[in-house]
Amino acid sequence: MKRELLTNPTVTETRIALGEDVHLINLFVERPEHERHTGDVYKGIIRKVMPGMQAAFVNIGWEIDGFIHFSDLFQSAVEMAEGVDADEVSMPEKRPGRRRPFKARPDLKAGQEILVQISKEPIGSKGPRLTSQISLPGRFLVLVPGDNLVGVSKRIPDLKERKRLKTILQDIRPEGFGLICRTVGEGKSETEVKRDLRIMMRLWNLMEKQIEKNPAPSRVHKEAPLTSSVIRDLFGPEVDQVVLDNHRLFREIRSYVRSVAPTLLDRIKYYDGKEPIFDAFNIESEIEKGIARKVWFGGGSYLIIEQTEAVVTIDVNSGRFIGKEKQEENSLRVNLKAVQEIARQLRLRDLGGIIIMDFIDQMEEKNRRKIYEAMRQALKDDRAKWDLAPISQFGIMEMTRQRTKDSLLHTFNEPCPTCAGTGMVIVKETVVTQLQTWVRRFRAQTGEMGLTIRAHPEVVEFITHGLKSHLRQIMWESFMYIKLEADPTVKLEEFKCYSWKQQQEVTDQFRGKAT
Repeated sequence: MKRELLTNPTVTETRIALGEDVHLINLFVERPEHERHTGDVYKGIIRKVMPGMQAAFVNIGWEIDGFIHFSDLFQSAVEMAEGVDADEVSMPEKRPGRRRPFKARPDLKAGQEILVQISKEPIGSKGPRLTSQISLPGRFLVLVPGDNLVGVSKRIPDLKERKRLKTILQDIRPEGFGLICRTVGEGKSETEVKRDLRIMMRLWNLMEKQIEKNPAPSRVHKEAPLTSSVIRDLFGPEVDQVVLDNHRLFREIRSYVRSVAPTLLDRIKYYDGKEPIFDAFNIESEIEKGIARKVWFGGGSYLIIEQTEAVVTIDVNSGRFIGKEKQEENSLRVNLKAVQEIARQLRLRDLGGIIIMDFIDQMEEKNRRKIYEAMRQALKDDRAKWDLAPISQFGIMEMTRQRTKDSLLHTFNEPCPTCAGTGMVIVKETVVTQLQTWVRRFRAQTGEMGLTIRAHPEVVEFITHGLKSHLRQIMWESFMYIKLEADPTVKLEEFKCYSWKQQQEVTDQFRGKAT
């Protein structure tokens, strides 16, 4: 399995693609006006405490306040760091989707200063999610100020290696700090781990000076830029090459890798081809598929992926697939192929929240179980936190997946100004009905007999078509003259009305109560 990291900085954004064989499995995008904030540390001021919500709003200097749940005040870095097993922290089991109850309310007051870290990007009208448990990721370690835990990533499966790394961390852990070994720390020597710790401690010392010097609210630490953080988190022995098409980034990444992983230096390559780098590696076409509603896979089967603010639905369809076995076996084959594609699309599109998957019906329980186990296996390498439920009696599989930033669909698209993101526009017949109702209301309230109405050209054509046109009928019924003008700047579902007597637009004055 060949893995590649490709970077493509442009004048408006930086894109980093993680490819696996011939497929795009992850895409990171950063724009100057929408910089990434997860991991930034702020000296904030508590603006309002909401006991009923078990949360507080924190002013961090943004137009919108950050949100911190009481659980994020007590939260250990073990819960924050993905897949970490700690020695010195004991916590009760958490039931999926539920928070642990609190025996005591934290002593928070409005106006109180608090050090917080952004754990989730703002989404829509929601402010950033905050935590008071600061964690600073390095190449091999995560430094946790104010804690005493020693942990190793659960993605390091070898028990001997886990024990060796825990022993190293216990020996080098500074007083008043916790340490977590990341997955890329597997096989590293004590010298390499110590060097990473020294870098993290220097960073913390700089942060302490900023905390003392800067008044609240203010930012005291900025997470590494997208390219640097992706290289730090994803570039390891399992990645065959990193390909860059920018000289400055090429030099920066080589300099960084030379200091932290010199053995991987020869895997960093500069792309000087004439064809755009994402075209040369078939990434551009994969991005187009990654935002499409319909996704083809297998022998003519496809997924339909629909996103709303709270729920994502994925429908599996056999399409043109024609198998040679019985229907039950054919359905199982399509469903198992769909599992692999769904897992890839979840990562590629950054889908989060509640996800509902409607597989092709399977009559036998053993086959439903196979699909469930296949999905768990396919999600094993997903860096986001997730929870999966078996297929229900209605043939539905449900899961939750950590949402930390906007999905790929919303990264590359914005709501349509005509349909407001619904994908549908009002039919012309309804526009005419609304127009006729408006004219009746205007005539009844003013008694005026002359109007100029501007509407979309398609509406004008529809309403004036034929000898007995809709326009003639509206004028006859209301006993007034209407001059209709086509205006391409007017939306299909809108119209603008101008009174001859008042010599001004009067559209909004005579709308219904609902509008």
